[in-house]
Amino acid sequence: MEAITLNNGIQCPAIGIGTFMLAPAEAENSVREALKMGYRLVDTANAYVNERAVGRGIKASGVPREDIFLSTKLWSSEYENEKAVDETLERLGVAGVDLLYIHQPAGNWLAGYRQLERAYREGKAKAIGISNFEGQYIAELAKKWEIVPQFIQVEAHPYFTQAALRQTLEKDDIKLMSWYPLGHGDKSLIAEPIFEQLGKKYGKSSAQVILRWHTQMGFVVIPGSKDVAHIRDNLNIMDFSLTDDEMAAIAKLNKNERYYHRADEQLAGFAAWKPAYEAE
Repeated sequence: MEAITLNNGIQCPAIGIGTFMLAPAEAENSVREALKMGYRLVDTANAYVNERAVGRGIKASGVPREDIFLSTKLWSSEYENEKAVDETLERLGVAGVDLLYIHQPAGNWLAGYRQLERAYREGKAKAIGISNFEGQYIAELAKKWEIVPQFIQVEAHPYFTQAALRQTLEKDDIKLMSWYPLGHGDKSLIAEPIFEQLGKKYGKSSAQVILRWHTQMGFVVIPGSKDVAHIRDNLNIMDFSLTDDEMAAIAKLNKNERYYHRADEQLAGFAAWKPAYEAE
């Protein structure tokens, strides 16, 4: 498994299993099967309401906890809850996580970031990150952080390569983890001729070529699926490499257009919403 080195020296696998929009039973099954077949990065969040299921999947996989890079996110309504980190760890059934994010720049997000910094200092999180903090939000946070984050998780794919954000991240060697890596299932992206051509050349699907593009861009990518065959295919991308010319051809697809558009007025709603966590 390829890995990237973070700005604090620890390593993170280049590809993982995402659990966004997976019901608890689906998340448990996907995580268990993914780990059995060789995945070592698992991503979840308070807001996905499947952390307990992810914890069950990890235990059922038989893979030692120390071999797994586990990532989760505090939701906005938890930022001022002083017990939020410990409650998150309890749901996951672990003593600590490898990466802990704040999920949205909503509510008292600075209080949330201070929780991350405290968790980092206390050894409850080996790395910390910000999710969906783009533009003005990362600029404002950069004036206030005491510990530089290791990751940002944002939408990224060949139609939206986050070129401006990446220039900001380079200053502090903050790594990018991609969501919507396949364009939220956009058939027009998957059907781009360049991916079909490269798929034929390398004996891969268009989706596998796109995922390989992510890793060669230096992104960590976390495609999610409840289909075990798709999960296996998504992992099977490390036995070929795109050439510089092929990467340059893919770069021409960039439209600087995202699929998810969050209006700032939505942030107040995020801060007010409280996840209905799984019962024990």
